[in-house]
Amino acid sequence: MRPKNSKRSQSKLLASNEAAPFAIHNANSNCPVLLVCDHASDRFPQSLGSMGLDHAARQSHLAIDIGARAVTEELAERLGATAVTCQYSRLIIDCNRGLMDFDIFLESSDGVEVPGNADLTDDDKDKRAQDIYWPYHHAIETQINRLKELGRPPIFISIHSFTPIMEGEARPWEMGVLWDKDSGTADSFLKQLSSEGYVVGDNQPYSGKGPRNFTINYHAERNFLQHVSIEMRQDLIGHENGITSMANILCKVINSIAALDS
Repeated sequence: MRPKNSKRSQSKLLASNEAAPFAIHNANSNCPVLLVCDHASDRFPQSLGSMGLDHAARQSHLAIDIGARAVTEELAERLGATAVTCQYSRLIIDCNRGLMDFDIFLESSDGVEVPGNADLTDDDKDKRAQDIYWPYHHAIETQINRLKELGRPPIFISIHSFTPIMEGEARPWEMGVLWDKDSGTADSFLKQLSSEGYVVGDNQPYSGKGPRNFTINYHAERNFLQHVSIEMRQDLIGHENGITSMANILCKVINSIAALDS
């Protein structure tokens, strides 16, 4: 997507007083774990208004992975690890999709239409990619390179959450371990989470195989990093006790895999 030579394409999506496209936690850590959270925020740029959505929709699972940012930040604090989180809603641009994926600018989901994503021009898409998508992914790339230069290539862990009910269907899993190339790391998570009593989906409720998990494909697989994508059911982490419990178990698993306690 290239910006066209027009007045519209010269304007920016984000105003100078708005939040940056990403946040970095523990930016100078040398811990060999890198946490990322693609869908950490329900923030909309001022220039896009409400995108035609009511307040409930803008705070729902359509806009944000509920609880995922809190768990990511808690893990970063406990592990002393670096975390990169996106600071704008997935409805603006889905940072876990390739730029040519059909749902990178979601027009409808779970029975809800997204008017602000209908009939987008190339300029509209370019501004979102240039102001949010690529800055976020470049920040991740910078952290990977920094840790590699320290001689500590990180275990790459992508944190997500999922709604208990989707399109009227209940989801039985409490957690999901998504993977494609790195079966060893996935197997460690599957075994340890199951041993803690969680109902764990192996590539459920989504699959990590194929092109649908862009952040893992683009960053972890391309850099030959040990990696996994973790999904947590939102009713388990929609409150402080649940966030603490989830951070406890994930910290335990990550510590065992990365040998951080040794």
